[in-house]
Amino acid sequence: MRRREFITLVGGAVAWPLAARAQQPVIPVVGFLDTIGGAGRIAAFRLGLRETGYIEGQNVAIEYRGAEGQYDQLPALVNDLVRRQVGVIVTVGNVAARAAKSVTATIPIVFATGDDPVAVGLVSRLNRPEGNITGLSFNAGTLPIKRLELVHELVPASTIMSIIINPTNANAEPDSVAVQEAARALGLQIQVLRAGSEKEIDAAFASVVEQGSGALLVNPDSFFATRRNQFVSLAARFGIPSIYYLRDFVTAGGLMSYAANVADAYRHVGMYAGKILKGAKPADLPIMQPTKFEFVINLKTAKTLGLVVPASILIRADEVIE
Repeated sequence: MRRREFITLVGGAVAWPLAARAQQPVIPVVGFLDTIGGAGRIAAFRLGLRETGYIEGQNVAIEYRGAEGQYDQLPALVNDLVRRQVGVIVTVGNVAARAAKSVTATIPIVFATGDDPVAVGLVSRLNRPEGNITGLSFNAGTLPIKRLELVHELVPASTIMSIIINPTNANAEPDSVAVQEAARALGLQIQVLRAGSEKEIDAAFASVVEQGSGALLVNPDSFFATRRNQFVSLAARFGIPSIYYLRDFVTAGGLMSYAANVADAYRHVGMYAGKILKGAKPADLPIMQPTKFEFVINLKTAKTLGLVVPASILIRADEVIE
């Protein structure tokens, strides 16, 4: 073989894999910014992505970031995702959504929040959100009232109930007002407790006991979700029947919850993210609201609290933990 032919052959062998690599499609990246945590939510989100044709590790990558209750870290986490040039940012909780919105006006954002997205300033309207943000709101005005009715049915002799809210949450006061109005119709008194820290949660439970309240409603809040073990532990210590807004509290030992079906909701969030990766604009995707709800009760916890759960409640439960 001539020297010139040999050089050409070797050069072609080197150049070919480089050209092949250059022609490989760029895999889109999704940024997932969480303030709550939970493998079930992520699995449901992945399922939604899959339904739009995206499978993690094959044709899409997901960059996970968790604030773990440290909200002051959220802007830095968002900036990190922006530097990584993600195609869409998915946020859990209104605080994370607001942080993402404040950092980028160009990268699409899909949020999942328990708040009214109009009230907290995420979007100006539900049917056609403006700008680069859309998502799903778990907020349904009747949910706090439904929780009150369920816990009242469980402890009908109690005439005083308590609701704990985080005063920094935009939906806290409206929810507490709605619960108070519903309580008056039932002949009940409502004690409104405010807590935005671990110490204030401890103090709130002590107040429940001091006021002779028969049950506690825990209002939706991202910070509360990160403190679910604290809530469950205090409820058990003080013997307070409590109803929550996430089944996670019940699987951790809490008494009962009434909420939107989280798996179904996050599946839809994944579908929105997939649609945006395919070219859809957030402004063309209306704010979603849950259509499936679930009532979960923990009979072991009920027994520990000395409660007899009536058949009228059991028959409506979507899941009974024994």
